[in-house]
Amino acid sequence: MNTLPKYLLLLLVMTSLLLNAGCSSTPRAKPANVVDRSGGDNEPAPPGYYRVKRGDTLARIALDNGQSPRDLAQWNNLSNPNLIEVGDLVLVKPPANSKMTVKPIPKTASDLPKTDAPKADTSKAEPSKEIVAEPGIRLSWPAKGKVTDDFSEKTKGIDIAGKLGEPVTAASEGKVVYAGNSLRGYGNLVIIKHDNTYLTAYAHNRTLLVKEGDAVKKGQRIAEMGDTDATSVKLHFELRVNGKPVNPTPYMQ
Repeated sequence: MNTLPKYLLLLLVMTSLLLNAGCSSTPRAKPANVVDRSGGDNEPAPPGYYRVKRGDTLARIALDNGQSPRDLAQWNNLSNPNLIEVGDLVLVKPPANSKMTVKPIPKTASDLPKTDAPKADTSKAEPSKEIVAEPGIRLSWPAKGKVTDDFSEKTKGIDIAGKLGEPVTAASEGKVVYAGNSLRGYGNLVIIKHDNTYLTAYAHNRTLLVKEGDAVKKGQRIAEMGDTDATSVKLHFELRVNGKPVNPTPYMQ
């Protein structure tokens, strides 16, 4: 029997290779990239803004930024402070013009209002009602008792043991910017703003004796010691400097 011509043999080999390639395929070494665009809350916030994370409350954001919850609600035009969503941008610094109307909190930096730099006002200006920050602050002890937990990055403050109903007093004069129990882990809480720099917080109280907006004097009774949201009767006391927790003990008299 005659052998097949070389060109026919070559054609058969090429056909076989093509058929095998059509019946099988090499799997991808790596799947195609999938972009998750639902994580907008992970984008960094522009200067002067805070991006809401899961579990945040307006009161918590205010405390961590050294502001009043009422001010944050006003600056961000929030009729209901509880209606903040993950990924929202919250203005946490006073607007350049206190009379400006801030639009509802945006989702992205591109949604922020574009405003020109404020011009110098040559007209007669009203004196500022804000307390000017001192170089330092001297605090009195807010309760009598033994310090059972020292300041650390975890505690953010100190714990002072005591008996149920014992007085809790303001460590310095200032204005009550929060009185309530919406911050998880703090129980019945009072926050006092002393100036543009300093805030003090008093947690786990049984009863609150002041309300938001009250002006208080140093040593004034503001609450009764308790164990709300705690395992024992104590006062958890924090000092915040520009929203950052610092050890209050060196500031105590």
